Amino acid sequence: MTDYLQVSVAFVGADEQFLRNLEVPAGTSVEETIAQSGVLARFPEIDLAVNKVGIFGKLAKLNQVPQDGDRIEIYRPLIADPKAARKQRAAGAAGGRKPAAA
Repeated sequence: MTDYLQVSVAFVGADEQFLRNLEVPAGTSVEETIAQSGVLARFPEIDLAVNKVGIFGKLAKLNQVPQDGDRIEIYRPLIADPKAARKQRAAGAAGGRKPAAA
């Protein structure tokens, strides 16, 4: 008798979210679970050699075996450098300030 796990696969595209709950045999890898979910067919821009994956916000390896109830997440690449984005926001906020009255 084979045990099965309840897991979910999540991905947030530019215009669409994907969340699928599925039942997979115990011992199924993260990569196999992602393939079974159908997310790769729905979002052809996902490349598992490039996109990082995680389980509940913690990075995971494709050959890792998820546990019952896990949510496997596929992360998109960053479109902006976080440090540069913070600087740009700070500069914009500082530019809109009025000088303090004396």
